[in-house]
Amino acid sequence: MRVELRDEARDDLVAGAVFYGNQSPGLDDHFIDCLRADLKKLESAYGIHETYRGFHRKLCERFPFAIYYLVSEDFIDVVAVLDCREDPDETSGRLGRTI
Repeated sequence: MRVELRDEARDDLVAGAVFYGNQSPGLDDHFIDCLRADLKKLESAYGIHETYRGFHRKLCERFPFAIYYLVSEDFIDVVAVLDCREDPDETSGRLGRTI
């Protein structure tokens, strides 16, 4: 199934890459590569992840991030890619503004 990222999810990826790029040169590229691999896995393994606030939540394999998504008949709708170290209230608030 096709994976589509909302603009907000793309912004999340850019923000994460900027953060890691500031930590160490090249870490931003590694972050993006790892998240792309996680997103690619959703094409065949979607809908199996736990739900949180009405969204499926796939935990990323290499970084402390989670991919929040919805499954439709035609595609996987990635609504957010959020840092798991954030305040849970911030995450809930963000997801509440997403639908």
